[in-house]
Amino acid sequence: MTPLPRVVVAAPASGQGKTTVATGLMAALRERGLAVSGHKVGPDYIDPGYHALATGRPGRNLDPHLQGEERIVPLLLHGATVPAPADVAIVEGVMGLHDGAVGREGFASTAHVARLTGSPVLLVVDVSGSSRSIGALVHGFATYDPGLTIAGVILNKVGSETHEAEVRQAVARTGVPVLGALRRNAALDTPSRHLGLVPAAERGAEARRTVEALAGHLARAVDLDAVLAVARRAPGLPGRPWEPDGSAPFVGAGPPVTVAVAGGSAFTFRYPETEELLGAAGLRVVPLDPLRDEELPAGCAGLYLGGGFPEVYAAELSANGRLREAVGRAARGGLPVVAECAGLLYLCRDLDDHPMTGVLDASARMTGRLTLGYREGVAVGASLLAEPGTVVTGHEFHRTQVEYAPDRTPAWRFRPRPSRPHGLGTAVEEGVVDTSLHASYLHVHWAGHPELAARFVTAAARYAGAPLPDRPADRPTRSPVRPGPG
Repeated sequence: MTPLPRVVVAAPASGQGKTTVATGLMAALRERGLAVSGHKVGPDYIDPGYHALATGRPGRNLDPHLQGEERIVPLLLHGATVPAPADVAIVEGVMGLHDGAVGREGFASTAHVARLTGSPVLLVVDVSGSSRSIGALVHGFATYDPGLTIAGVILNKVGSETHEAEVRQAVARTGVPVLGALRRNAALDTPSRHLGLVPAAERGAEARRTVEALAGHLARAVDLDAVLAVARRAPGLPGRPWEPDGSAPFVGAGPPVTVAVAGGSAFTFRYPETEELLGAAGLRVVPLDPLRDEELPAGCAGLYLGGGFPEVYAAELSANGRLREAVGRAARGGLPVVAECAGLLYLCRDLDDHPMTGVLDASARMTGRLTLGYREGVAVGASLLAEPGTVVTGHEFHRTQVEYAPDRTPAWRFRPRPSRPHGLGTAVEEGVVDTSLHASYLHVHWAGHPELAARFVTAAARYAGAPLPDRPADRPTRSPVRPGPG
């Protein structure tokens, strides 16, 4: 068993203050000198960006739908080990505590992840507009699921000392301790837009100041010693940390095989495990900012275009004509290209009438309709990432629409209800593929489907003319997670 002090920060519903509390706790504990590992339940890319600012290490996701239940504990341990052992892990929940994939009895909910990881839960409750009724709410959450431990409550948006005293008295009857109370503070609000919070990577120094302010706010309003005491009561975790090694052939002979991974303000959505899988296979991973870089990296043998907000930066992306042309030439010349959501839009002819790379015979536009939900995709044809019939789990999250040419080969056929990760009334074919291109709206976590990474590595190595040994070279092992001090 591996000791890892940890807590899950949950709430009765969305909008209660989970991100404020979780990010503030991470930053405040780090300021105490602790190494803190930040995690997010669900497919969210934005909150982990703030976690990364607060902890100084990559923000990680824990999602049973995307990664498989069996990988949740290994991925938690991985995040608490890389780049160095953590003293405590803070896991931010998603939506309400028991809200998961619709129709699947809470699968992939915060409660599901808390049970899988044996983690105590801190319940964040927005108490504005209520007082003694909060006691009944906390009592319900504390008794609803005997497999969970509601170890403490943090009150958010408290109006006054009298209000706080009334709520504390009511909650005391439940036996669940109140570990903190936060007053309303509009100065700590983070700006939002059509898909949620504005990513930290786009806000730069402003986002860092917000996180610093959150650290001070939480340190003053929350009993950090009590939070650590709860975290240290979490039982040890079985098994070993997830390792990216061995999922793909190791490309270690000759010059390094270079792959570019899109980043910058327009491409902020990607999971850190994707780059770890590619790096562990021996590839040289080079960041590429499509807003500013004018050429692909020298010797580029593969391109990964993840998600983000190209619709916000369409004019700037279009203005970088040199890179658009370079990507178009390379893709048409057989460069292995994987594009998810934002990457799909960048490969279109145009986005909201702004010229893009023109790799795809397709046009994209912003709409008022939100497409959101878990998906189960079946590969339609042979492609860069999958053989026909390959099944993957993923997630869609966008307000854009792509109009494809009629003769395309789709990337995925999304299974309709009543399949487990439903959300669609009929089967939908989505994306486009050919032998060296895979473009789709579907976000897939490659730690849950390492065969996709293996195929991309193989394609990049072949494009570069690099040898592919039968088995990986020996890789160094990492140190185990250490328990928190005290």
